[in-house]
Amino acid sequence: MKAFFSTIALIVSLAACGTLQGMQQAPEASATQSPGEATSQRPQPGSFDGPAELPRTTVDVTLPQQTGKIIRVRANDNFQEALERAGCGDTIQLEAGATFTGTFHFPKKPCDDRRWIVVRTSAANDSLPTAGERLTPCYSGVASLPGRPPLNCKSTKVVTARLEGKTADGAVMLAPGANHYRLIGLEITRIAAGPKLPLVYTLVANSQQAPADHIILDRVWVHGTPQDETNHGVRLNGITNAAVVDSTFTDFHCIAKTGACTDAQAIVGGNGNLQSGPFLIQNNFLEASGECVLLGGGPGTVTPADITIRRNHFFKPLLWHKGEPDFIGGPDGQPFIVKNLFELKVGTRVLFEANILENSWGGFTQAGFAILLTPRNQASTPSIQITDVTIRHCIIRHTGSGMQIANPAGEVASAAAGERYSIHDLVFDDIDDQRFDGHGNLAQIGMGRKPDVPRLQHVTINHVTAFPKKVLIGVGGPFPAEVEDIRFTNNLVSAGQFGINPTGSPCNVGGRRDATTMIRNCWKSYEFKNNLIIDAQGSWPPDNFHAKSVDAAGLEKVEAPGGTVFRLAAQSRYKAKGSDGKDVGADLDAINRAVEGVY
Repeated sequence: MKAFFSTIALIVSLAACGTLQGMQQAPEASATQSPGEATSQRPQPGSFDGPAELPRTTVDVTLPQQTGKIIRVRANDNFQEALERAGCGDTIQLEAGATFTGTFHFPKKPCDDRRWIVVRTSAANDSLPTAGERLTPCYSGVASLPGRPPLNCKSTKVVTARLEGKTADGAVMLAPGANHYRLIGLEITRIAAGPKLPLVYTLVANSQQAPADHIILDRVWVHGTPQDETNHGVRLNGITNAAVVDSTFTDFHCIAKTGACTDAQAIVGGNGNLQSGPFLIQNNFLEASGECVLLGGGPGTVTPADITIRRNHFFKPLLWHKGEPDFIGGPDGQPFIVKNLFELKVGTRVLFEANILENSWGGFTQAGFAILLTPRNQASTPSIQITDVTIRHCIIRHTGSGMQIANPAGEVASAAAGERYSIHDLVFDDIDDQRFDGHGNLAQIGMGRKPDVPRLQHVTINHVTAFPKKVLIGVGGPFPAEVEDIRFTNNLVSAGQFGINPTGSPCNVGGRRDATTMIRNCWKSYEFKNNLIIDAQGSWPPDNFHAKSVDAAGLEKVEAPGGTVFRLAAQSRYKAKGSDGKDVGADLDAINRAVEGVY
């Protein structure tokens, strides 16, 4: 699980989306605007990858040069008092190996970008990972975690200081207006559950009475306890310029049937009525039974903007899956409520790249999807949206379903928009509906049928490699079709058992279920070409390639993080058959370089 960054130059050359630091304009994308898309569809000038505008800004995570005093807090000292008297530019050093128990309120101070308050372990810098290297439980004396990837500890000497929440409010609470705090080298957790503490809501949160600003979690281990309910690790609601980097999140889960919560996340945000974003979530191990990262999911009237989620390992331990060896659930044996790996219900200008996602299964209210883009308004004002999302250079493994891309009907009112998505160079490995209780599909694409549902439009899925067992694409929506400008091109995929399949919608009008008819009925305008489809049956749109088997397609298995994947062999007859002159399927060499060190 040890992870190092590749060089900045390498990441820029692969992702072409800017530096890791800055609050600055993102540079030009590596892909151009989709052919035939009118310039008037762009919301305003910026850097684009296909139809999606990239984040305009990111969060500067440069370590500040501290100019103030050092406040040393020993094991039995008052940490809250130290927070109160700290001035801008000061560093609070918490004794390494000591535990500080309580909910600590980080007060508002007149700080600025040159004068931060740093709260950190007293351990020397050279005992911590360097910036860009992930802090693991090794630094808190833990050599391994059951069911997780190996930690490969160089040492288990305890160098972190421990903040331990003892109430439902967790350990860290940002007071109204709190700003310019950076937490380094800490273990942030909770006490074990008892009769008076069945649930901890959030370990690190903003009070949400006023915005917090410039908050960075840097090389920390944030975790719940193995069988108790801990709802959220970090809640980003109402925080501007927030970053979570080089950190580890484990044991966030809610218990089925007998529990007090239903949806746990490592990182959650995008709810409430305060402005939030930009966010940077980079080089973390992220584990939760619900979603590892979720934006939305509760009432909110403001859409967070400029979100970069890069080089993270999204993970659910298979030992949480009932029936697996060494299964673990709640104290009463009930399983944890599992949902998805990454989900957006709100957000604009989101870049999701160079991530590895592992293990998602259904059995509760979801169907084991890895990625969901489903704008949902859960307030009376339909102001939220999902727009301009780029997902690229990722590996997704061991899930019941792939992606859900849909504009659903709202419970009170539908969202304002769901459009302009660029999805390319992804590998989906082991989409298995039987083992992981899902739909067994690569993607589900459609719309709800209420009059206020916004049109799903301007979606590209390009250079993806996936071999779903059951369905390639599930299609659904109103009839006549309202989904518009869907482009599925240059992909290396299997058709699965059912190919293109309706999702309970009228796409198979007249009883016809062939791929061409259902796509035409459910997508008002589309481009579906230059795909190599394995074992395709019946009628398909023209200008695609078909092979009866993996062998007939001329595929080979090659190494990738976490296993092997298929790509075209040198002798394949389908080499360079993409509409852009490249091989169909994901650019595996580029993906492997982008995710180097993430696993």
